[in-house]
Amino acid sequence: MHYVFDTFAQANVTGLAAVKSGLDTWFFLTADYAFGQDLEKDTSNVVVKSGGKVLGSVRHPINTSDFSSFLLQAQASKAKVIGLANAGGDTINAIKQGAEFGITKGGQKISPLLAFVTDIDSVGLETAQGLLLAEAFYWDLNDDTRAFSKRFMERTKRVPTSAQAGVYSSVMHYLQAVKTAGTTDAAAVMKVMKETPINDMFAKNGRIREDGRMVHDMYLFEVKKPSESKGRWDDYKLLATVPGDQAFQPLSESRCPLVKK
Repeated sequence: MHYVFDTFAQANVTGLAAVKSGLDTWFFLTADYAFGQDLEKDTSNVVVKSGGKVLGSVRHPINTSDFSSFLLQAQASKAKVIGLANAGGDTINAIKQGAEFGITKGGQKISPLLAFVTDIDSVGLETAQGLLLAEAFYWDLNDDTRAFSKRFMERTKRVPTSAQAGVYSSVMHYLQAVKTAGTTDAAAVMKVMKETPINDMFAKNGRIREDGRMVHDMYLFEVKKPSESKGRWDDYKLLATVPGDQAFQPLSESRCPLVKK
C-alpha cells in the first residue's frame, strides 16, 4: 500500500491549481537525485498540460548550504513560480535564502513541492508567507482533524504533519481489517482493506485501489502572513481542494504489475 502522497500527486495539485490561477511560468530548483528529478518531471508535465511554460531549471547537490547561484538564476528567469523540487533541510535553506534575495517581495512565488507544517514553523511566517504548497492533511481543516491534533499535541507539544496523520490512519485501517478478517493473513487482510472505505480524521471516502494506492482528496494551501495568523501553527490558508481521482495518477497510466490490463 502507498498512503499520504507521491511525487505525482504533489506535482499535480500544485501545478494544476497554480496554472489555473494564472501562475503559468515556472523555473525549478531541483535536488540532483531520483526524488528531486521525479518531482521536477511530474510538475513540469502538469504545468505544460495545463497551458503553462517551464522557463528552465537548475540542479543542486543534496544538503547544499549555499543556494545563492541557483536562486539568482531562478530570479533572472522572471518565472512567476520558482518550484523547489527538494525536501527537508534543502527546502528550508532555499526558502530562507530566497527571502534574503527578496524573491517573493519582487513578485515571484516560491512553491516548495514537498513541505510539512513543521518546516513552515521552523522557517517562520515572516519568511514563509505567500508560499504555495500541496498537503494531504492539515490539523485545522475540520472538527475531526482538530480533535485528533489536540490529542497529538497533548503528547508531543506540536501539531501532526500529514505523514504522521497518514501513518496513524493506515495503522488503524490495518488493525480494523485484521479484526474484521479474523486473521493476520496478508491476503485476507488486504482484501478487507481494499473493500472498506477509509473515513477518519485523515480521509473521507478514501479507498485503496487495486495497485495499492490509497486515493483521497489533496489540498493546495498558501502560507499566511504573520498578520493573518492567530498563533503558532495557524499557518495555512486553503486555496483549493482537489478530489483524489484528479490528484493521483490514473490507473490507466499505472505501470504497477498488480493492475490487470
